[in-house]
Amino acid sequence: MKEGIHPKYNAEATVICVCGNTFKTGSTQAEVRVDICSACHPFFTGKQKLMDTEGRIDRFRKKYGNATATKTK
Repeated sequence: MKEGIHPKYNAEATVICVCGNTFKTGSTQAEVRVDICSACHPFFTGKQKLMDTEGRIDRFRKKYGNATATKTK
């Protein structure tokens, strides 16, 4: 490994989210600012909206049928 080409590793870097949540992690930067974190992400907060995948599959089957691919010689 070459000397002097790697950035200094900061074991106590502070991560700051726009929602106000802060936590410590390791990084090459002393302070990291993020737009979304586990405290405000919809998946982690339980406010995620689920898509109706069953309805989409039914519409696809109506449009294209349940035909299987045919082999051509």
